[in-house]
Amino acid sequence: MCGIVGIIGNRPVAPLIVDALKRLEYRGYDSAGVATLEGNILDRRRAEGKLVNLETRLNADPLSGIIGIGHTRWATHGVPNETNAHPHFSDDVALVHNGIIENFRELREELIADGYNFASQTDTEVIAHLVSRELKAGKNPADAAHTAILRLEGAFALAIMFCSEDNLIVAARNGPPLAIGHGEGEMYLGSDAIALAPFTNVITYLEDGDWAVIRREDMKIFDASGASVERAKQFSVGSHLMVDKGNHRHFMDKEIHEQPEVIGHTLAHYLDFAEQRVSGLDDVSFNFKELERVTITACGTAYLAGMVAKYWFEHLARLPVDIDVASEFRYREVPMNKDGLSLFITQSGETADTLAGLRYCREQGQHIGAIVNVRESTIARESDVVFPTLAGPEIGVASTKAFTCQLSVLACLAVGAARQRGIINTEQEAQTVRELSEAPRFASQVLKLGPQIEQLARELANVKHILYLGRDTNYPLAMEGALKLKEISYIHAEGYAAGELKHGPIALIDETMPVVVIAPHDQIFEKTVSNMQEVAARGGKIILITDEKGASKAGIDEIKTIILPEMPTIITPLVYALPIQMLAYYTAVHMGTDVDQPRNLAKSVTVE
Repeated sequence: MCGIVGIIGNRPVAPLIVDALKRLEYRGYDSAGVATLEGNILDRRRAEGKLVNLETRLNADPLSGIIGIGHTRWATHGVPNETNAHPHFSDDVALVHNGIIENFRELREELIADGYNFASQTDTEVIAHLVSRELKAGKNPADAAHTAILRLEGAFALAIMFCSEDNLIVAARNGPPLAIGHGEGEMYLGSDAIALAPFTNVITYLEDGDWAVIRREDMKIFDASGASVERAKQFSVGSHLMVDKGNHRHFMDKEIHEQPEVIGHTLAHYLDFAEQRVSGLDDVSFNFKELERVTITACGTAYLAGMVAKYWFEHLARLPVDIDVASEFRYREVPMNKDGLSLFITQSGETADTLAGLRYCREQGQHIGAIVNVRESTIARESDVVFPTLAGPEIGVASTKAFTCQLSVLACLAVGAARQRGIINTEQEAQTVRELSEAPRFASQVLKLGPQIEQLARELANVKHILYLGRDTNYPLAMEGALKLKEISYIHAEGYAAGELKHGPIALIDETMPVVVIAPHDQIFEKTVSNMQEVAARGGKIILITDEKGASKAGIDEIKTIILPEMPTIITPLVYALPIQMLAYYTAVHMGTDVDQPRNLAKSVTVE
């Protein structure tokens, strides 16, 4: 969601803040702004749209203060425009905010009754006025901020400046993440470590309920009650990771092409290739042999990775799996057996609904496992065991390499579960490990199909609706293919289990309807072919993603194929994910959409 940056420095900070905000563009935003303090005067520049518009404003009318805050906004309350862009001011207070203040209407009415005028439609402006009112009541800036924060209900991360203090930023966290960076004679604040990478790799993460008084020489952290607390300094690996597209046109294209490497790194973390076994499960807090059921919770693409894992766990390990989207799970009050295993899948480790589900499962006495790409994230810190995905920073909003790395981890866990439960023997485990180790090689081969897939995408760029079909683990892939296309091309697409075609979706089929079918030649291929025949009989345009054997046995005229190498069944979800990503990517490119930052979407959804 929104991105926050703050710097207390010794040189003009506006250009530094803008550079840091660029590193947060992956979170999604529709406006941006910077405020600095100079000579006890707060000043700001704001702009609708991309950061280049803000840079243009700053080039024409610079800010020279050595303390400042910046923000990229993803609109919740109020339309995306300059007036609603952050920072927001109230008298001698400047403030930026990530999150949603649930009681803002009540607070707004109270403040209007006290004579405060509102310039924007945002919930954020009430916070600035609350702090200003406490200052007028005679409180010092830190106490004024704390008193105002105690009035807030909802999720928020805040950075507050005061015109009377050229060496103070007050920060607060309740939900969305905030990281404090330690420099030499300078201090930094950001929504994540990547934003602070140019300045420092020494990071302190605020916990929920924390608020901090930050000065150049030090910082003090307090809990919600106002008691002083200690939070550890951490060396952030993420701080070293520079973000650039290299020779690629978009981050999404770059991240698609990184998949052979990052899949390999992730598999190597969980597989002992020398011993040909899954490693690392002997030291965790649970044993798959003792489990009766696994609960998987996630959102979006991570949820679809969990759907694939359900097939793997149940087929390979004979272990039942319940899976929910986190936004529903958190309200179902699910009865759970104590000492069960709950797995939470998330790229950012900050997804609000997923975090709420984790905390519910913790209360139910579950073992908590996190499959997460950010080891310093809140979900990682609150889990009993962390299963990291070694994808590196994923900047494109539409998940690609994070998805296949999640699948890589889940496949390894399913095989490890099967071994612990005695469903497979050591020879079968060794064979499966060998098969998994081939995934990077096959992924590299698929990337060579780019020109062919791009040609097919040119035709898809002219349609309004597309269906995706698949069976078994290819059913979640069909849903993922449809999701990717919707996210970045804005074409309406739906993914279905192929056997469900005749139960409703077939009514949509005509000569204008493309149907993408994901069907490697496996034990259920013939069943999928029968569904393709139903599509062909109604004039649907079929794009079949399969292998050589599947292409030769499709038996349908006027069909277009994307032919992948034949490969072991367990790795087909990892490898077949690439062509559906590429199909969506090239379609969006030909349509001219903003591939990396599609409209209305954010990379990390840190509010409900």
